[in-house]
Amino acid sequence: MQQKLTEDKSIYLQISQMIETDILRGILLEEDRVPSTNELAKLYTINPATAAKGINILVDNGILYKKRGIGMFVSPGATAVIRSRRKQEFYTCRLAELLAEARSLGISKEELIAQINREEKES
Repeated sequence: MQQKLTEDKSIYLQISQMIETDILRGILLEEDRVPSTNELAKLYTINPATAAKGINILVDNGILYKKRGIGMFVSPGATAVIRSRRKQEFYTCRLAELLAEARSLGISKEELIAQINREEKES
């Protein structure tokens, strides 16, 4: 969790997204302990209540769970839950925006697919 906070969105949302991203990347595995709110507050020089708000989002979504007196841990199945939700968000938000922009620029479906294929080969 060494990413930088930005001004783009609320800090607590960035904290929850960073933890989710670390889970998706395999940096945090299921049943691993996640940094405490105090550790996050110190790392990012933020208020512990802000860090707690980000953690609580993940608890509410079943991504993290608390072991009393020990800390917060990644829930079993968290990776699949995050991946599924983010895929759906990608399709409904980003892909819809991309297709709308392509239509407004007169980019055909075939051109778009060809460009995706080129990009995929280069990466």
